[in-house]
Amino acid sequence: MKNEYKHTKTTVSLLNYHFVFCPRYRRKIFNIPKVEDRFKELTLAKCEECGIEVLSQECHIDHVHMFVSALPAMSIPTIMQQIKGATSVELRKEFPQLKAMPSLWTRSYFVSTAGNVSSETIKWYVETQKTRP
Repeated sequence: MKNEYKHTKTTVSLLNYHFVFCPRYRRKIFNIPKVEDRFKELTLAKCEECGIEVLSQECHIDHVHMFVSALPAMSIPTIMQQIKGATSVELRKEFPQLKAMPSLWTRSYFVSTAGNVSSETIKWYVETQKTRP
């Protein structure tokens, strides 16, 4: 993990966020060949475009962990909107199995500042997400 402060004209900051989010109904989208690799490519490209630094990202079968660093001008909801929006559109275009889904991601997500989250907290969040009825 990098602990490099970001400098702008008026601020010096170090804002690192740990995000966890799930596909709708916790569908196991990362079992589909090449979805994980493409998701990571899209995420890195979108984050670079928006000035968000991806420190790490890990895809599990039914959820994603991302650790990112952003400037204070970038709000937490904006970060999620950019990542989820860009990846949903492109993945659903490129993978026929995902095209039938009306939306790829749930509207919810978990976020914590760096160092304030335990594996038990992440497990609780993922398990409380709805599965397909």
